[in-house]
Amino acid sequence: MKDTAAEKQLKKPSSISAILHDIRSSHNVGSMFRTADALGVEKLFLTGYTPAPKDKFNRPNKEISKVALGGEMTVAWEFSEDVFDVIKKLKKAGVEIVAIEQSSKSVDYKDFSLSGPTTFIFGNEVDGVPEKILDLCDKIVSIPMKGKKESLNVSVAFGIALARITNA
Repeated sequence: MKDTAAEKQLKKPSSISAILHDIRSSHNVGSMFRTADALGVEKLFLTGYTPAPKDKFNRPNKEISKVALGGEMTVAWEFSEDVFDVIKKLKKAGVEIVAIEQSSKSVDYKDFSLSGPTTFIFGNEVDGVPEKILDLCDKIVSIPMKGKKESLNVSVAFGIALARITNA
């Protein structure tokens, strides 16, 4: 990560960014770009095998664009296979790392409040955020489930959690 204008922006006290780690579905990624734009998220870090808006040949990912409706062009993004490098660089810059995940260590998302620049981590649609990544997080926040299902679609969780936390 270079200290670009986007990185300087991430150091602002009100800065919100997100890591999308090992997200399988281009539709989920597109939806998160669109929601990120609506909520004023500064940047999305795409890690692992999460699909990016452009491939290695700089060709657009049509599935992402179809769902993002331009959000992939208005929200800064960066791809890195290594999520641990991204977390390390963000922590070094003083950014709080918060996973959105169900865990015995998690707190209700309604009880969480921002205290400075924050990056939220969202994980794979089936397996969530891996334990090795949760161990690096400053906090783990969850959305309580009241019905019979044990989880939400990752793009829906992204919207619910960030809309509430950012008071959008």
